[in-house]
Amino acid sequence: MRLRDKVVIVTGSATGIGRAIAARCVAEGARVVVHGLEADLVPQVVAELCTAGPVGRPAAVGHVEDLTAAACPERLVRLAVDTFGRLDGVVNNAALVAAGDIHSTDTAFFEKMFAVNSLAPLRLIQAALPHLKSARGSVLNIGSVNAYCGESILLPYSMSKGALMTMTRNLGDVLFREEGVRVNQINPGWVLTENEILRKRSHGLADDWHRHLPREFCPAGRLIEPAEIAAAAVYWLADECGPISGQVVDLEQHPFIGRNPAKTIDRVPGGKPA
Repeated sequence: MRLRDKVVIVTGSATGIGRAIAARCVAEGARVVVHGLEADLVPQVVAELCTAGPVGRPAAVGHVEDLTAAACPERLVRLAVDTFGRLDGVVNNAALVAAGDIHSTDTAFFEKMFAVNSLAPLRLIQAALPHLKSARGSVLNIGSVNAYCGESILLPYSMSKGALMTMTRNLGDVLFREEGVRVNQINPGWVLTENEILRKRSHGLADDWHRHLPREFCPAGRLIEPAEIAAAAVYWLADECGPISGQVVDLEQHPFIGRNPAKTIDRVPGGKPA
C-alpha cells in the first residue's frame, strides 16, 4: 500500500474527481477527511470508505462547509489531527466551475471564482503547513488544462486556474526548500464526472452525449474517468515522489502545445469545460 497510515484531506470529495481520489487514497492505506458542500453525499461517501477500509479503525471522516467560510481551513485541519492524530497530505480539489466571458463577468462573480479556486487552496495550505512540515508531507493541487488559455466562455474560471498553477510552482520551490513540503499539481483535461453530465444535460444534450463525441476531443473514443485521475494522484502523495516539487502535469488525451488539429472541428453544444 503506497499511502499506508498517511492522513489526507481531499476537498470537494463528495463527487467526481475528489471522490475518486479519496477512494483511491483509502485503497492505498490512507485515512481521509472527506469534504464537500453536499450534506447528503458527504456522510454517504464516508460510510462507503469506512466499509472499504481496514477493519478496526475508521478510514474516513466528513466535513460539510463552504471552503470560503472563515476558519473552514483551520476546522478541516483540526478535524484531521483530532480524528487521526496527524496530517500528511492535502488535495486541493474543490472548485467552482461556471461559465463567464468578457461581457458577462462582473466583479462579484470574478471575486467568487478566485475565492474558491485560488484563495481557498492557499488558505488550506497555510492552515495545514505546521503539520505537513512535521510529516514532510505533500500538497496536490487539482487544476485544469484551461489554465493555459481556456475557452471564451470560461474566462474567470481559466484565470483562477492559471493563478493556482502559479501558486503551485511558487510554493513548490519555497516550501520544499524551507519546510520540506512538496507542492505539485495535476491539470485534468475533459473528465466524465457526475457534475459534467449534469452541466451538459442543462445545455440540452441527451444523457448519452458523451458516447457521440468527435475524436478531435477524445482520440480514445471516450472521456477520461475520475478513477484515472485518482490513480495519478497517488504518486504525488506517496513517498515515492521523492524530492519532486513545483511540477505541473497535464492529464489529457492530446497535447496542448504542438498539436495538429483537424481542419474541421464539430463543436459540442455547451462548450468543453474540464
